[in-house]
Amino acid sequence: MSSLNRRALLGTGLAGAVGGPFGLPLFAAPQITPQAAPAPQYKMKTSINLWAFPYPGKMSLEDCLRLAKAAGFDGIELNYDLDSDLSPKSGTKEFTRIRQLAEKIGIAISGLCSFLFWPYPLTANDPARRARGLELAGMMAQAAHDLGTKNLLVVPGAVHIPWRTDYDPVPNDVCLVRAKEAVRQLIPQAEKLGVSLNMENIFFNGFLMTPMEMVEFVDGFASEQVGVHFDTGNIMQYQFPEHWIKILGNRTRNVHLKEFTKKGTDSSLEAFRPLLDGTTDWPAVLNAFQATGYEGYLTFEYFHPWLHHPEALIYQTADSLDRLLGRKAPNKAV
Repeated sequence: MSSLNRRALLGTGLAGAVGGPFGLPLFAAPQITPQAAPAPQYKMKTSINLWAFPYPGKMSLEDCLRLAKAAGFDGIELNYDLDSDLSPKSGTKEFTRIRQLAEKIGIAISGLCSFLFWPYPLTANDPARRARGLELAGMMAQAAHDLGTKNLLVVPGAVHIPWRTDYDPVPNDVCLVRAKEAVRQLIPQAEKLGVSLNMENIFFNGFLMTPMEMVEFVDGFASEQVGVHFDTGNIMQYQFPEHWIKILGNRTRNVHLKEFTKKGTDSSLEAFRPLLDGTTDWPAVLNAFQATGYEGYLTFEYFHPWLHHPEALIYQTADSLDRLLGRKAPNKAV
């Protein structure tokens, strides 16, 4: 076949039919036809955690907010630490400015969380560390209020923290007593601020290992300001999120979507994967949320911004969430 004829075929989209013996086609290249977007199947809202962005190294907080909005997310979850825009270095004035910036951009702040519950656990054997953890949790509650979100993720305690060498194991019964005492101390401020203290299921920390334990723990406070921040990935190694969701019911106030694969044995942060690149039964998970009436945020949590073109992870995740929620129809190959 002449190069001229081959170029002509390329122009018609039939190049995939060229190349077989005696000029016969090997295959016909499929053409992808975008389908019209259907009515969303689920009413949950999409969100992404700030840890998926190269912040503060390569992007400012405003850059991250604008990128999340451009990718199509409904909200973004922010993280409180010791040395950033979102830290004890900022106060009500600074957090109010961040809220106003997000409002101007048109993206909601879906919640506030923090890694500080690990260096300063509310159940540590060291009273000074417990006190500092409680102090920081109070600062986070105020920051959440100033940022305009009702959701504060709380890690109430840990029997063990496998990724830290400076945490002495705490007996289960002692851990439970300390965790209850800490949350009780946080409730009055949370009630005043209108902030929900959402207990997260971790699994790796050896505390609140079953949904029944979580229900008993949360219900024991008899406060509207205490709920659950449910994380789908944190229990995937041995359990199934769709089972927890039904048992937790309307106690769930906020959600982390973390992808996990049961094909491996890693139990570190490296075990979590880009959305849809795992073994989570997402239709079962979403149907379980829908059955409980949950219409809040589904926040993708991922800890490794991509080294090159980090915006690609943000757009890919937004697309995956839209497909999971039925906001985008599958492309049809014809």
